[in-house]
Amino acid sequence: MHRIIASGFGVGLLPSKLWGSDNGAGTFGAALAAVVAVTWWNRSWWFHVAVFAVFLGLSLWSAAPFSDDHADPGWIVVDEMAGTFVAVIGLAGWPWLIAVVVARLADIFKVLPGVRRAERLPGSVGVTMDDVVAGLYGLAAGWLATLVL
Repeated sequence: MHRIIASGFGVGLLPSKLWGSDNGAGTFGAALAAVVAVTWWNRSWWFHVAVFAVFLGLSLWSAAPFSDDHADPGWIVVDEMAGTFVAVIGLAGWPWLIAVVVARLADIFKVLPGVRRAERLPGSVGVTMDDVVAGLYGLAAGWLATLVL
């Protein structure tokens, strides 16, 4: 059960099957979350928060058996899903898209303050929190776009 949830219900295992490597698995997980999230643009912000909270808990729980010694296997993508879900809280339209892109780039490049530090936390907390911090940057960018647009 841990592996199924940690892999984003199998999505994180696709790159390995397609090209023999986990490269890009996180983007697959973020894309799945984005597709799901776009279906509930019209829901209230508290619904978005609730979905994020569920995926935060799922990430912390499901990644735990696979995250010894700061390991973060590429096929674990439920953390990217949690990061994407936090990025889009209360957003729709262009601000939503900006939030998703900023969150994904912040997670990939880890140059914004706090992302790399969060990744160094032990166990599943480190696996999850770098994506959540990256998602918070996406959320800030999305809300800034909401104000400007």
